[in-house]
Amino acid sequence: MPAVASHPRVTCHRLPDRAFRGRAKGGIKRFVAGSMARAVGQARHLFATLMRLPKADVLLVQNPPAIPTLAVAWLVSRLRGSRLVIDWHNLSHTVAAIRLGESHRAVKALSRSERRWARRADGHLAVSNALAAWLSAKYGITASVVYDRPPAMFTRAVPSAAVALWTKLANEAALAADRMPLVVCPTSWTPDEDFDLLLEALERADRQLAGTSPAPSLAVILTGRGALRESFEARVARRTFKTIAVRTQWLEPADYPVLIGMADLGLCLHQSSSGLDLPMKIADFRGAGVPVAAFDYAPVLGEVLTSGHEGMTFRDPGDLANILVAVASRAIDPASPLERSKAWLFENPAERWDTQWQAAALPVLRG
Repeated sequence: MPAVASHPRVTCHRLPDRAFRGRAKGGIKRFVAGSMARAVGQARHLFATLMRLPKADVLLVQNPPAIPTLAVAWLVSRLRGSRLVIDWHNLSHTVAAIRLGESHRAVKALSRSERRWARRADGHLAVSNALAAWLSAKYGITASVVYDRPPAMFTRAVPSAAVALWTKLANEAALAADRMPLVVCPTSWTPDEDFDLLLEALERADRQLAGTSPAPSLAVILTGRGALRESFEARVARRTFKTIAVRTQWLEPADYPVLIGMADLGLCLHQSSSGLDLPMKIADFRGAGVPVAAFDYAPVLGEVLTSGHEGMTFRDPGDLANILVAVASRAIDPASPLERSKAWLFENPAERWDTQWQAAALPVLRG
């Protein structure tokens, strides 16, 4: 992001990654072996880089991934006399279990490793109360909860910027020149997002919309890059939507907040591997005052989303299809979760990242 790249007190050190990228296309043994080889190379580069930098007061490392970052970060912090703080966004062993299964030896070994290095850190941050409680019960550590909050760049889009970006998207993604209702779905294209559910919901919504006269139109844009994007694009290409334009789009850092701020609805397909983490994209839409429809994957979601406030939840394709139809139809029902969310978001501006960081994270970093 420009705010990071141009900051006079921020220096970015990029680590090479020439690992065997084909490891995900083979069987389980190939995947595990390829991942282990990749971790060895990453550990070497990470250790060399951290030892070359000036001594740090605090080394802050995000988890996942636990391997090789936690062990390398602990070793460097002890060699150089720095405090080590782990920022828990999820659990590495539950992420690995998506591919390998919970009973796989590699998953169990990763769980033991994660627990071992967690207990050696000097401080901990966690993205949810549920995750902090789990860490306390299972690992015996105390983590301060730091909720994701939107930075200042996430706000309602300035009309001129929205018009300029729509014109750009219309040219690049073959969208209609006239602005239509817009649903934006930020995604990392990973297995913890249910694209089957989305496709089924789109088909149902398209049939409902096509049956009305005149038929409303809807644009659904999925952002980001990742392993499952290509297969999703192929599956969309085999379908003929009459009223819905489905597009995948990579956005430059300056354009992404504008797209978020001009959306009529945010869509979150995230399904937690642990049931304890929270999707960051909800915070982005919250900052822009845009209601979000989120898959109801676990009770932890209630920590950041209440129906009729930040948005609404869905559990199946039918639920999501009804939400999409309401957005496309511009149906105004004051009693609906969508309209109640719009009103609530307007009346309740979001807490910003700086405030949350100063209050919850900074004391942990200072020790």
